[in-house]
Amino acid sequence: MNIRIRNKKKIGLVLSGGGIKAAAYHIGVCLALKAKGFHFAGGSKKLLKNRKRPDLTIQLYVGSSAGSFVSTILAAGYPVESLITAFQLGLGVSPEYSNQDFRILTPLTYRKIFDINSASLLNYMPKTFLSRSLVTGGLEMLIKNGFKVNGLFTTKGVEKYLRQYVLIENDFASLDPELYIVATQLNHSRKVIFGNFQENLQTPSTKQVNYASISEAVAASTSLPPIFSPYNLPNLKGEERYYYDGEIRETLSAHIAADQGCDLVISSFSMQPYHYTDKIGSLHKYGIPVILNQALYQVLEQKTHKHIEWQNTLRHIHKTIDSYFKTHNLPDEDRVKLLETFNQRFNHNSETDYIHITPLPQNYEMFMVDHFSLNPKILERIVRIGFKSGINALRKHI
Repeated sequence: MNIRIRNKKKIGLVLSGGGIKAAAYHIGVCLALKAKGFHFAGGSKKLLKNRKRPDLTIQLYVGSSAGSFVSTILAAGYPVESLITAFQLGLGVSPEYSNQDFRILTPLTYRKIFDINSASLLNYMPKTFLSRSLVTGGLEMLIKNGFKVNGLFTTKGVEKYLRQYVLIENDFASLDPELYIVATQLNHSRKVIFGNFQENLQTPSTKQVNYASISEAVAASTSLPPIFSPYNLPNLKGEERYYYDGEIRETLSAHIAADQGCDLVISSFSMQPYHYTDKIGSLHKYGIPVILNQALYQVLEQKTHKHIEWQNTLRHIHKTIDSYFKTHNLPDEDRVKLLETFNQRFNHNSETDYIHITPLPQNYEMFMVDHFSLNPKILERIVRIGFKSGINALRKHI
C-alpha cells in the first residue's frame, strides 16, 4: 500500500521494549527516519511556542519499556546523535552537528542502569525453608514461599539518570511534543498510560494517569521482571501502586497514537523470533534460556501480528462498504452515516496509516545478542540493523 506521507498532518512514533538491545535498534530506526527527511519535535513548550514545525515532523511519541527511555530523550529535545553519545557508540555524528555543540548526554553505565534491589534480597531468608507447610505444599509452594525476591535490581537508577542528566522539566505538560509512556499495573489486569491527560480515565483494560513525573513513568515502564522489581508509584491518595513492563499487557501500543489523532503511525518493534540459519543452527543445542527467549518472542510476535491484522481487517471492511455504496449509487448520506457508525463502534480512523518497522528473520544477531549488554561493538551492530530495517520499510513509501 502506497502512503501519501507528505499529506500527513500528525505523525506519531511508537517504540516498543526489549532491553538495551531494543534501545539500540530504535536509535538505528530513528537515524533511518532522519535520513528519509523526518524531523523530531522535542523540547520545552514555552521555549518553542509559536515556532513553525517543518514537514514530516514527528509530533507524538509512545514508548514502552526501553522504548519509553528513547522516546523521552527525543521528546526532551535531544537529537538522535545525543543517544549515540549516551551509549558511547563509535558511529560518529551527522555533518550538521560536526561544527557545533549539541547536547551531549552523560554516558550510560551499568552502575547508572542497574540499581541493586537490596530491600528485596534481604527478604530472601533461608529460615523460610524450615517451615513444615513448605514441605507438605510441594515444589511449587516451596519456590513461591522460599524465593520471594521480586527483582534483582530496581529502575531507580533509570529514574535518577533521566531526572538528573536529561530532563530540564520533568513534566509531561511542559513538553512541546506529546509523550505517552506505557506500563502495566501489577495488582490488576490493565495497561496504564502516563501522559498529559485532562483527567484520569479508566476502563476495565486501560487506565490513563496524569499525576506521574516523566522519569517516574519511565521507571515504571522499564521494570522488566525478573531483572527489575516492580516500581512503586503512589496514586494521588498516597496509596501504593506497583507497575512493571509496558509490553506485558499489550505488545504494540500503536493505537494510542491513533487515538490521539495521528494520521500516520510509525512503530519500531525489535523482537523478531529466530528463523533457522546454517551459521547458528538449531536452538535446541543452546539450552533453556535461549529456548525460553524464543518462546517469548514467538508469543510477542503473534500478539503484534494480531494487532496489525485487525487494523488491516478494519481498513478492508471500511473500503468495502465505501466502494459498495459508490458502485451501486446508493445514497451518499447513508454511506457517510454507516461509515461513521462503523468507525465509532470499532474505534477505527480510516485516515490513519501505519508503517511497522521490524528486523528480518535473517537478522539472527537481534535474537542472539544479550538484552542488557552495553558493549559498544555489539550495540553498533544492532543500530545498523535498525537503520537498514527502517530504510527498507520507508523505501516503499518515500
